[in-house]
Amino acid sequence: MDQETQKLELASRLSEKGQRDFKIITRALNGDQSAYTTLLDMYRDSIYFLVLKMVITNEFAEDLTIEIFGKAFSNLHQYQPTYAFSTWLYRIATNNCIDFIRKQRISTTSIDNAFEDADGDKYYMQLREKGLNPEEKAIKKQKVKYLRAVVKKLKPHYRQLIELRYFKELSYDEIAKEMELPLGTVKAQLFRAREFLSKMLIHDTDKI
Repeated sequence: MDQETQKLELASRLSEKGQRDFKIITRALNGDQSAYTTLLDMYRDSIYFLVLKMVITNEFAEDLTIEIFGKAFSNLHQYQPTYAFSTWLYRIATNNCIDFIRKQRISTTSIDNAFEDADGDKYYMQLREKGLNPEEKAIKKQKVKYLRAVVKKLKPHYRQLIELRYFKELSYDEIAKEMELPLGTVKAQLFRAREFLSKMLIHDTDKI
């Protein structure tokens, strides 16, 4: 049995929802860019609220949600239908949040607490070892370089918002002062800028 046949066999054992997701993933891996958008639309809210439970702060949750989908889409070829796509995605989300919490040392709930997804399944934080090996550091550096190149393709206004938020790491309040805009406007426009950036990254998932 070849790999593709094995995947189809495994997928046939999934729930109806799981089989639906597998078909969309197959489309995405075959070059259908709209399939990535479909997955994003289907799971963006549930991932956002899962992340919000873990990092508490709305500002962090919005940023992390975009990062999680970027990581998931760039590794979509690694997904195996031995379990539902939502399970795989939520694991990426929880691991991403754990890394973020460690770096930021922000207030969070106990790592012994379970987090429930939209399907009622529970997930626990699984702590991973700190630090990157030389190869991982090189890959991260390459990805950051690529991300900066993509950001430059945004319209000047949105590019400035992304650069202030992610490269200079300014808070929303600091960005509002820097650009002389109301705080609500900054949040709305930055969210829009992230959506534009996310769509651009979807077209180059192998480089993320």
